[in-house]
Amino acid sequence: MSNHTTTIKKQCSSNSPADVDAVFSVNAISNQGADDTTTRVAVFSSTVRAGFPSPAEDYIEGMLDLNEHLISHPAATFIVRVAGDSMVGAGIYPNDLLVVDRSIRPAPGRIVIAMVAGGLTVKRLEIKNKRWRLVAANPDYPPIEISPIADGVEPEDCTIWGVVSSTIRKF
Repeated sequence: MSNHTTTIKKQCSSNSPADVDAVFSVNAISNQGADDTTTRVAVFSSTVRAGFPSPAEDYIEGMLDLNEHLISHPAATFIVRVAGDSMVGAGIYPNDLLVVDRSIRPAPGRIVIAMVAGGLTVKRLEIKNKRWRLVAANPDYPPIEISPIADGVEPEDCTIWGVVSSTIRKF
């Protein structure tokens, strides 16, 4: 199986509601005789205490493929890099990678990637007074009010690109 990746970048302007420096990876996968390049990582069965230490255990529970763990629907998934601090209260920080699944239905309470006023933004989707709102997880940012809801149809001034399913962060 060979894996060819095409990357498209979009930098949103600072005067838009965007806080996402989008990096879209589109994988074209074919079975043309190349070796499988899946990388698996060991998963220990013991937990790591965040308080007092516990005796170490030398038992490996199994192998973990991060692709399988983080990506439920590969054909409908893309990754974006975060720029900005509007979602720090939700544990999303600048330079985090967000795994975005387009197959998950946007619903109130979910964190979404949305195109608003020509720019991408990551916010929590809410409905208030029959209006869609994109709400930051940082009090320094006001909610972005979207068109009224019309029979469940997505508002014209906002396009939901997908639902954030995971965050990847390097220390």
